Amino acid sequence: MRAVTVLALLMVTTGCSKEQRLRIGAKNFTEQYVLGEIIARHIGNRLHIHISRHFGIGGALLAQQAIENGDIDLFPEYTGTALTSVLKRKPAPNVMEILREGYKPKGLIWLDSLGFENTFAMVVRREDTGASNLSDAAKERAWRLGVGYEFATRPDGLPGLSSAYNLRLNGKVKTMDLGLLYQALNKKQVDMVAANSTDGMLSVLPLTVLTDDRHYFPPYECAIIVRELALRQYAGLQPVLQELSGRITADTMRRLNYELDGKHRPAREIAKDFLRSAGLER
Repeated sequence: MRAVTVLALLMVTTGCSKEQRLRIGAKNFTEQYVLGEIIARHIGNRLHIHISRHFGIGGALLAQQAIENGDIDLFPEYTGTALTSVLKRKPAPNVMEILREGYKPKGLIWLDSLGFENTFAMVVRREDTGASNLSDAAKERAWRLGVGYEFATRPDGLPGLSSAYNLRLNGKVKTMDLGLLYQALNKKQVDMVAANSTDGMLSVLPLTVLTDDRHYFPPYECAIIVRELALRQYAGLQPVLQELSGRITADTMRRLNYELDGKHRPAREIAKDFLRSAGLER
């Protein structure tokens, strides 16, 4: 489904108004919903402008298409994803510099990191292995693998990972929605999943995150991408967004994700509590 179609459907739920609105996007997994709400609430508190939420857009390429087309004005993204999937570049130490230069012709600005990295995490049941890293796990056995749809084909995903570690698979890789990975692992439908390092479930389940000892995955710092036009249109938007930079640690993000995934609290309540704890809301 094209991004414009997804956004058209989302507009039904966010309301159609002739009033000018700042359009905040988010991809289709827990962390993005939480971050989208934090960003939206913070901007609303500070600037008192009309905001529309366009959450659940899809994967990286759909979100990128949406912001380039002007269907959204900003969204949180991950440096490694943008580097490999959008710019089609190989991992490099100066990732943010490359991204800012590469996105400039698109009229897009990368702000500073929100303060955490969310890298891919290859996760197994603790009872199944004594391995602590991917190299040892790959030598140990063949694995029944579960991954998200995007990870199965993206350039920093499964094909390169399998090659880097000579990862042996037991049967066909099972692709599924990201929210189903832990359920599949818990029900022993798969033995290893490609999850995310800030997933809330990692803090409560008896699982092992295998160390990427060959440093296959690039850095995945989370930061906000915003259209230059939006920064010009809404006075004070950039400094307001920059107030969020460096505010969220990986541990904090994991806890916030668990509030939604594990405790099933509304994302808006989670965002409100976070902003208050960070001293950004009374």
